[in-house]
Amino acid sequence: MDFKPDRTNDVKSWEEVVLIYNSALKEIGTKLEILNDEFQHVHQYNPIEHIKSRIKTPQSIVKKLKKHGYESTIDNMVKYVNDIAGIRVICSFTSDIYRIAEMIINQNDIKVISVKDYILNPKPSGYKSYHLIISVPIFLSDRIVDTKVEIQIRTVAMDFWASLEHKIHYKFEGNVPDHIRDSLVECAEIVADLDAKMLSLNEEVQSLAESEA
Repeated sequence: MDFKPDRTNDVKSWEEVVLIYNSALKEIGTKLEILNDEFQHVHQYNPIEHIKSRIKTPQSIVKKLKKHGYESTIDNMVKYVNDIAGIRVICSFTSDIYRIAEMIINQNDIKVISVKDYILNPKPSGYKSYHLIISVPIFLSDRIVDTKVEIQIRTVAMDFWASLEHKIHYKFEGNVPDHIRDSLVECAEIVADLDAKMLSLNEEVQSLAESEA
């Protein structure tokens, strides 16, 4: 790691960075668990299958800063890297994605910085997911630090596809052969069709259950 010290910022060391961003992950993780429990209580249904979280490695942060022409300082890291803390929320159906996003956005202490809907507007590779960059206040003993967290929300099928794509790009160091790239796009279309059929089937089952109640 080659971060240069910057004593003008509230966050003054890598150890403090890890503390603050881990605290932000705990804060958002707890919110999601409470919202999921509430949804289960009201609707007898859990929209969230599971949650993954991670802190970006120092090497990845430095690489990202250099890519965009910034010096590797703590100040630049906090200011320009939005995905140091990341949470991935995996759900069953595409309808759950927007339901979960709305519940997060409606939290009074959360500030939404950006929204990217790669479900309505998939990447050329076929990648689909719903991305939120939010800021949450972290209360330390002597100050409050507004901390950014990236939240990715996707279905199980989308996550399976994205995991495979990541492994392939890592294997070929970004230079993926055209025929494999084309196959990934084809798989993304199959995933989208599967998600649509599973959602339709679930809605039919719910409808039948309600009519029999």
